Amino acid sequence: MRFHRPDSFLSVAILVTSNICLSPSSLAATAVEIDRSSLPIVFVEPATYAELNARNTKPPAATSVKAPEDAPNVIVVLIDDLGFGATSTFGGPISTPTLDRLAQKGLRYNRFHTTALCSPTRAALKTGRNHHAVNMGSITESATAYPGNTGQIPPTAASVAEVLRLNGYNTGAFGKWHETAAWETSLSGPYDRWPTRQGFEKFYGFIGGETDQWHPAIFDGTTKIPAPTYEGYHFTDDMTDQAIGWMETLQGLTPDKPFFMYFATGAVHAPHHVPRENIEKYAGKFDDGWDTIRSTTLARQKVVGVVPEETTLAPRPDDIQPWSELTDVERRVFSRQAEVFAGFVDHTDANIGRLIDAVEALGILNNTLIVFIAGDNGTSAEGTMAGLFNEMTYFNNYAENVEDLVPLLDKWGSDETYPHMAAGWAVAFDTPFTWTKQVASDFGGTRNGMVIHWPDGIEAKGELRTQFSHVVDIVPTILEAAKLPIPSSVNGVPQQPMDGESLVYSFDSPDAEERHTTQYFEMFGNRAIYHEGWYARTIHKLPWGSTLASLEEDSWSLYNTEEDFSLALDLAEQEPERLADLQALFMNEAEENHVLPIDDRVVERLNPDIAGQPDLMAGRTTLSLPGTAPPLLENTFINVKNRSKEVIAEISVSTKDASGVIITQGGSFGGWSLYVRDGKPDYTYNYLGVERYTLSSERELPPGDSTIRLVFDYDGGGVGKGGDVQLLLNDEIVATGRVERTQPIIFSADETADIGRDFQSPVAEGIGEGANETAFTGRIKRVTISASETN
Repeated sequence: MRFHRPDSFLSVAILVTSNICLSPSSLAATAVEIDRSSLPIVFVEPATYAELNARNTKPPAATSVKAPEDAPNVIVVLIDDLGFGATSTFGGPISTPTLDRLAQKGLRYNRFHTTALCSPTRAALKTGRNHHAVNMGSITESATAYPGNTGQIPPTAASVAEVLRLNGYNTGAFGKWHETAAWETSLSGPYDRWPTRQGFEKFYGFIGGETDQWHPAIFDGTTKIPAPTYEGYHFTDDMTDQAIGWMETLQGLTPDKPFFMYFATGAVHAPHHVPRENIEKYAGKFDDGWDTIRSTTLARQKVVGVVPEETTLAPRPDDIQPWSELTDVERRVFSRQAEVFAGFVDHTDANIGRLIDAVEALGILNNTLIVFIAGDNGTSAEGTMAGLFNEMTYFNNYAENVEDLVPLLDKWGSDETYPHMAAGWAVAFDTPFTWTKQVASDFGGTRNGMVIHWPDGIEAKGELRTQFSHVVDIVPTILEAAKLPIPSSVNGVPQQPMDGESLVYSFDSPDAEERHTTQYFEMFGNRAIYHEGWYARTIHKLPWGSTLASLEEDSWSLYNTEEDFSLALDLAEQEPERLADLQALFMNEAEENHVLPIDDRVVERLNPDIAGQPDLMAGRTTLSLPGTAPPLLENTFINVKNRSKEVIAEISVSTKDASGVIITQGGSFGGWSLYVRDGKPDYTYNYLGVERYTLSSERELPPGDSTIRLVFDYDGGGVGKGGDVQLLLNDEIVATGRVERTQPIIFSADETADIGRDFQSPVAEGIGEGANETAFTGRIKRVTISASETN
């Protein structure tokens, strides 16, 4: 484990009389030294008594950990997949009045950076350490066995939530998590990297990288709960309600105790799900296309002042077609995609507005430190060149055509789609830069707008801060604002140094010299180094999959960021020695932070056999579960893709009209389900929401015990092939059929394998929606799934 720069440890003992209550007879007037550098805080050894009868004594005052006097409440808001050039606050075309409001009374940071991807940014944000230094070199699903990429945050990097909790704060996390190793998400755990073991007393949200906003995968703590099904339900509304309720309850119970809230929306990551009224606000707003949007956005950015006046527009990627060369059909489709995305941003900002209004109504806004980060990376280009009606098609090598999307435009953003937008819009919403999410070597992938609002702690209002900063700077900022030291030990574990620098120095000093002077970047082989205003980088892999060169042969470029905000002027030929020095510095930082060896594979790393990551089902061909088993995410369920499978369900019913799900995996946009409808067993294979293959039995279940058996005989000869299917009831064949093609790589990012009900969106049509409507009306004793070893 890396332990460098020991001078960055801050070990401070704070003298406070109000932070601890002791016996008034002995220490009432004595200042008590509290060592907050080693957590949890250890109180003085309790007194001993010689008196037999308690009635003849006075009990000592109770001891409790309290935060420093006037410590602020802290709210960290993190939006997903939102680039620098999207919001009105940073000159973009999408209205964000809540972010505007906070910026007008707070500070905007226009040189703030993330890591270019979800999990790494979140791990760095909450630990104050570089993402590879805490084993989060990529998303948790594509972790590998190499140090720096295991997907397992070590105990030597305690989260800010744990540090604040141990210093007297209440802590709650709402929304997206995406920091738990994929193989650690089952009932078997371990739960060390779940939110409630990472310092959060309350968690309400989803554990993976994305969720269906209409049918979300909600966990309350570590328990999967059914998604609400009332009309108009949307997860962002729900998580906001939960966050407000939690905060209001705390203020009712313990108004003097500060709280830390991590509010991380699943929006605006795909799927772009949003109420129609938000979409229609942007009707026609993007008809001029992404090239015009880029130009007009840069002009506004200059007026607003978030980019220097001399900033030029970095070139559009060659793979993105000019808007003028598109067909009328393409323009119509792409315009609608942008309207839906903009509506999604609008809806998200409105919910954050509800949260801020609730804080103000409680009378605590002035002493609440709000850190609003508009994106955990740049806008996502993973929708490829045409956009997607179902994002899972991208991961299963199914090509969607623009013409196929036209009939779906009126439904775009509803629960009948699981959509993403064309990559041209990602570039536009990352203006003035060239690249997007995943490209850690371009500011389009890593530069995100940030606003800090804290009236009691910041005198300046409506000002801009231009110092270079990075997501690792947030934890030191919070701790300094709360008058807390960076701990050297947490829960008995010595802590590795933080890589971030507190931004408090910049709060009231716009011209203060920046303190974060060196920062490496790396994601999937895209790598760069910032040092004292200079930036060296290589574009290795494009966000839509193309690799430009081998890692050994990558071409590097050089930029002076003090004079070139958008990275438009390559100075490599003019300053080869400086470039060479920066390349060497990158290698030093890469070695120190466990960036090496670099693995530039993306989808391939989802396979544990390639990545070397732990696999809960490694070597298993059979999984047997009781009818009471909880839902299982795909990485913790036996792999039935690209192979033959057999499912045996031992059930019991008391009536002829039994119904409900026996076992299901996936949802409306891909998966399979064995269920009972009108007293008869059925099977449906849902191929990416494009085709459904259903076998229906003509024979009803008899009252009492029965065994339903499903046999899928895979064709073989590669991945994604079809197969013949038999459905048997008590060893008698009751239906036969065929599935022509299957999903080769993934069913869903968030839908689970469920027994006895379907917790989210239904695989099959006509069986109801949600856990209550799809609940099996009989009894499931056991379900056994067997899969062949190979395809």
